[in-house]
Amino acid sequence: MPSAVEIMAELAALEEPKLRAANAERGDDHGVNLSALRAIAKRLKTQHELALELWASGDTAARLLATLIARPKTFSADELDAMIRDIRAPKLLDWFVTNLVKPGKHAEDLRLRWKDEPDLVGRAGWSLTTDRVVKTAQGLDLATLLDEIEAEMKDAPEPKQWAMNHCLAEIGIHHPEYRARAIRIGEKLKVLIDYPASPGCTPPYAPIWITEMVRRQDVG
Repeated sequence: MPSAVEIMAELAALEEPKLRAANAERGDDHGVNLSALRAIAKRLKTQHELALELWASGDTAARLLATLIARPKTFSADELDAMIRDIRAPKLLDWFVTNLVKPGKHAEDLRLRWKDEPDLVGRAGWSLTTDRVVKTAQGLDLATLLDEIEAEMKDAPEPKQWAMNHCLAEIGIHHPEYRARAIRIGEKLKVLIDYPASPGCTPPYAPIWITEMVRRQDVG
């Protein structure tokens, strides 16, 4: 089995300065191609102790890899809470939530802990909330979530604002009884109204996003 030192050396050899520069514009401090990183994870398979060593290194690329080879259900809620507070890169935050928190046993506990916090921790809480809006909305107070979004999203830190906007859009897309209100909130706050969208991609401005996704559902 390879050691953490050997894996760190392999990651260092994959570092691409141009990619690091491009990632830096998005707040991510690594230059390793994510497909290459996933290939390493596929080769290593699950190795929880190695994952812990890679995470302890503090290196973002190593931590991204750690999220792919760890055993999510092994972590306690307090361990995950401590880990997230040492995350500074948005990509790592998203992989951490997707690969470790959501498949684990503490997603709802952590959603409630994190949702009202600022910046990246708040982003994680709203990401978990959006997951419930789409998959298991029973028990969620969607009207109260819309109240919170309307009151807080405009002035939220950018990473958290993105996640709140995503939640707003998914409420409008998946819950017709709240669709008109979700669109009104988006029109009122105008969050991401001028964000450029690539050709063929749906803009992240919630009223357009909601309308387009509902149109696609109706066509389908």
